[in-house]
Amino acid sequence: MFKNKTVIFIFILIAVLAAIKMIYLTKEEPQAAAGGPGKGAAGKPIPVNGVVIVQTDLEEGLFAIGTVLANEEVELRPEISGKVVSILFKEGTLVQKGALLVKLNDADYQAQLSKLESSLKLLSETEERQKKLYELNGISQQEYDQARNQVDAVKSDIQFNKAQIEKTEIRAPFSGQIGLKNISEGSFVNQNFLIATMQQLNPIKVDFAIPEKYMEQVKTGKEITFTIDGDHEIHTAKIYAVEPRVETATRTLKMRALADNRAGTIIPGSFARVKFSLSRAGQAILIPTQAVIPILKGKKVMVSKNGIALSREIVTGIRKNKEIEVVTGLTVGDTVITSGIMSLRDSMMVNVKIFD
Repeated sequence: MFKNKTVIFIFILIAVLAAIKMIYLTKEEPQAAAGGPGKGAAGKPIPVNGVVIVQTDLEEGLFAIGTVLANEEVELRPEISGKVVSILFKEGTLVQKGALLVKLNDADYQAQLSKLESSLKLLSETEERQKKLYELNGISQQEYDQARNQVDAVKSDIQFNKAQIEKTEIRAPFSGQIGLKNISEGSFVNQNFLIATMQQLNPIKVDFAIPEKYMEQVKTGKEITFTIDGDHEIHTAKIYAVEPRVETATRTLKMRALADNRAGTIIPGSFARVKFSLSRAGQAILIPTQAVIPILKGKKVMVSKNGIALSREIVTGIRKNKEIEVVTGLTVGDTVITSGIMSLRDSMMVNVKIFD
């Protein structure tokens, strides 16, 4: 009796499961006929946004590390040894070209110069008398030449002495700003002693290098932009000189740009972040970044062809803030869908609203 009830229960369970399956299939058929997901032929078009592809100029920013340099810079060092008797500049101030900055003791040279000038006066008078005697045939040519040579020798000694006196005067080689001094009056200095540094701060130079593969983009007069630490302002400079060789160790091309620094905010030695623009005119295809769909083997986009959504695998290039370059996979005139792309499948009908 128990076995008969068990058999009846199993038959009833099978019948119920079969009925449920039939009901499920019956509901699925109308949905498939109405054009469910993935079909898209008989369904209502899905409203989406899109853009039509055109070719455009692409400006690629190549970033490089640069160094700020003074337009002119020099270390002030004495040419001869001596005691500092006078310091005629204030630290951190602007000085004009030729201004006397430091004076060393020249007492010995001045005394020697005075002695030589006295000797020159006596010898010149003697030479003048000898000349008159020679013209009257009172002395020989040799005697007159000796007197004249003595005068010339003293004149040479005077010129040498004056040159030594000039070396005791340290003057500004150009107009610019002088730095901190390393001496005091009474200090004894030699040729290796650094008195101070001097720099010309307007204009300012920027040195940087870019990879050699971009050398065709380099030309004098080309503008670059740069920023420095502690200053959010974007500065502009123009390339005026290019190294005529590629650095073999780094395979880079070094160049130098000139920037206006009338405000004095750019300081030599600063670290510069340089942006070097690389242009590719009329050959780039750019699409909105939100149109790109990551896939297992790369990236794809959805395009609209006669109102039907189709997927296209693409290869991308340069990425900008809101756009990305498409290297392969799309052509000019294609309509790229930019909204609702995650719910679209191939062959689904779409109604595209075009945006510029």
